[in-house]
Amino acid sequence: MSRAPFTRLTARTVVVSRDDVDTDQIIPARFLKTTDKSNLAAALFADWRYGPGGAPRPDFPLPTPDAAGAEILVGGRNFGCGSSREHAVWAIAAGGFRAVIAPSFADIFRNNAAKVGLLAVMVEPELHAAIVAGRAQDPAIVVTVDLEAQSVQLPGGIGGSFPMDPFAKRCLLQGLDELGYLLSHREQIEAYELGHA
Repeated sequence: MSRAPFTRLTARTVVVSRDDVDTDQIIPARFLKTTDKSNLAAALFADWRYGPGGAPRPDFPLPTPDAAGAEILVGGRNFGCGSSREHAVWAIAAGGFRAVIAPSFADIFRNNAAKVGLLAVMVEPELHAAIVAGRAQDPAIVVTVDLEAQSVQLPGGIGGSFPMDPFAKRCLLQGLDELGYLLSHREQIEAYELGHA
């Protein structure tokens, strides 16, 4: 179906730069009973965000005033590993994030992300370190992700490129999921069917 196209995003970041963050840490299994994607924001990193009584943990970057309005999540190596649960990308998107930047991703997570309009941006370790360091020095720093150019840019001219699957890129730029892409070719599909009836 259709959604907001992803072209170019300039936004603040939230850094959860731990390596091997699996999908059970992104959204614990107890939240997987729902198919309502809109209510998953509070479940995002729930076991890390909240203490036993439900109070926010002050040492975790969500939710904090510095994180308000951030649209880019910065993770560590092998982000999104573990099970293939689609709820993980749903929760990140519900949390207001449009992109995740990391040195590497689990393949299933990266594919699931593209299907819901969430851009998984794999950058070189040096650029990742610069993003993390920039955020530590200035919580208000913004990062620009340009999908068309497949580039990431920080203030001061620091930047780099990232790889992207061509089909996923096309769908993200057009604001379509896989079904929406097929339906955008409905006339050609119907013409083919009529010619082969």
